[in-house]
Amino acid sequence: MAQAKIKLAIFDLDGTLLNTIEDLGRACNFALESCGFPRREMQEYNMLVGRGIYNLFRGALPEKARTEEMVLKMKGYFVPYYNEHKTDFTKPYEGIPEMLERIEKAGIAMAVASNKYQEGTEALVRRFFGERNFVKVLGQRDGMPIKPDPEIIREAGRAYGAGLTPGEIFYAGDSDVDMETGKNAGAVTAGVLWGFRSREELEAWKPDALCASPEELCRTILDWPVPGQ
Repeated sequence: MAQAKIKLAIFDLDGTLLNTIEDLGRACNFALESCGFPRREMQEYNMLVGRGIYNLFRGALPEKARTEEMVLKMKGYFVPYYNEHKTDFTKPYEGIPEMLERIEKAGIAMAVASNKYQEGTEALVRRFFGERNFVKVLGQRDGMPIKPDPEIIREAGRAYGAGLTPGEIFYAGDSDVDMETGKNAGAVTAGVLWGFRSREELEAWKPDALCASPEELCRTILDWPVPGQ
């Protein structure tokens, strides 16, 4: 088998590998109601998720209630509820398990880079993709910047090993945050069109590729030419 041109493929989690929106929305609505606020419509969460749970809470709360104290109170309700119910409705998008298996068999390393809190990220990857050998599974952690800061991509690159150049890293996600993250890291960046956000949002960032299906994303990763090779 010819050596792969891309050496490390990194994936966003929510809206890219997994459809998590129903469980996220239900958990946030539980936290809102527990704090005495009205629920949000489920479709609103497509735009609220993706920037970490603290920003999720800030966006979901009524504007006048967006204090740090209330954000932490929301977290106190959200995290235990979500940990208990995170797989009630969540499932991989059709074609994702096959895509990951094919990429791994092609000799390309894989990682996950999410703005979901670390415990939740690890639990979902273990639950749905436990048979895959990810070099790193990264989520939101205290003291670490969240996407679109590129450090999470660089950390995954360091886990792969020395000598990896940004052009040998492929990053795929479903939001403007993901497109900005990939570009900030200098990685090959692809927007996926089956997630939570629109084609127009992704196109505005001029990603290297737009993929309409996991099969197309897989082909793009396997065939992407790396300069100088």
